[in-house]
Amino acid sequence: MKKNIKLVEVTSELGAGTRGASLGVGALKTAAYNKNSKFFTTYSSESVPNFNEHIFSPSDTPGAIRIEFIVKQFELIVSQIKSTIERGEFPFVLAGDHSTAAATIAGIQQAHPNKRLGVVWVDAHGDLHSPYTSPTGNVHGMPLAMACNIDNEECKVRDISPKAFHYWEKIKSMSGKALHTDDLVFVGVRDTEKPEDFLIKEKGIKNFEVAEVEEKGGKRVGEEILERLSECDLLYVSFDVDSMDPIETSHGTGTPVPNGLKVDHVTELLQTLCASDKLVCFETVEVNPTLDEKKNKMAEVTIGIVEKVASAISQ
Repeated sequence: MKKNIKLVEVTSELGAGTRGASLGVGALKTAAYNKNSKFFTTYSSESVPNFNEHIFSPSDTPGAIRIEFIVKQFELIVSQIKSTIERGEFPFVLAGDHSTAAATIAGIQQAHPNKRLGVVWVDAHGDLHSPYTSPTGNVHGMPLAMACNIDNEECKVRDISPKAFHYWEKIKSMSGKALHTDDLVFVGVRDTEKPEDFLIKEKGIKNFEVAEVEEKGGKRVGEEILERLSECDLLYVSFDVDSMDPIETSHGTGTPVPNGLKVDHVTELLQTLCASDKLVCFETVEVNPTLDEKKNKMAEVTIGIVEKVASAISQ
């Protein structure tokens, strides 16, 4: 079924540990302009206001840095995603740091409170940390713990302050219901810490590792994912560019990890997933041109991928 794509630009980088993810959307636009792409003229867009001025403010919640401002950011994103869906449009999200994906999920769930959502997380990282377990306190490592309402206190490395606790509880409740880990699939995850490994094993979360994707190809893995999530009513795909191999692309992302997915495999995978009638939202995140040693290569690769994804969605 053909979908009416609306680009949703989210330029927040409050959850990142390095600066520059807020420039990712602009980098994509530059890459599109330089290749004479019609991507940003074919689809209309709306921008969500950001609170990035607060990156200059000291944070007194070390387990979840800047979480009070991230809550404000999330409230705007949730409202934007929900209203986009309710208008009959398809939110195609171009975002900065990956923390905001939790708000995207919450917006989908608010728009479809009685539907079962499946999530495909294409990423080098598990993003299952909480303020209790995070080694850095950077919230872009926590979106799935937020969405799944997981504290993982069994693996706690710190106590958190009453202030952090207040905002953490608030942010977990935004969707109205927790995402079930049975409805979550990883692709390319290869850089995790012990608390995340504990959850992945305990919850039985499937990870299609890079070697498996290389062996089977992106199309077949996409088909297997759709089969695994066949009981879900809706599908959301989150694509972090650090899932790809930085040698083939670049290091133009906040936390690059070696030995990643090949561009062709990612493209096939995403096209297969996004051709599904159940797809309700697609998101790409973490392009950071300030870290790109090949000028704007990460954005150039990514715009080529999202053009093909958008075509699959629109058909």
